[in-house]
Amino acid sequence: MNTTDLTQTPIAADGSFEVQLQKSGQIFQVGKEQSILKVLQDAGHDVAFSCSEGICGTCQTRVLAGKPDHWDMYLTPEEQEKGDCIMVCCSRSQTARLVLDL
Repeated sequence: MNTTDLTQTPIAADGSFEVQLQKSGQIFQVGKEQSILKVLQDAGHDVAFSCSEGICGTCQTRVLAGKPDHWDMYLTPEEQEKGDCIMVCCSRSQTARLVLDL
């Protein structure tokens, strides 16, 4: 399955999804109980963050493909609907893969 297919496929039944970093091509699995931020930090990526609760906007990251599942309180409903950014500290994915501008 290619990237385009995964960015349009619903997430797995177990709640996991993949995050692909556009700049390196690296792909990481994000489990149901993990945040994107934690997975990226565990892999050695330095991602800016502050509150870890989706309030401050520090970890806002551009989404290049896939559909975010917004759990933050920072973006307006209109911004969330656009689906072009995500708070990686708390938000998740509605699709099997998100491609981030990292």
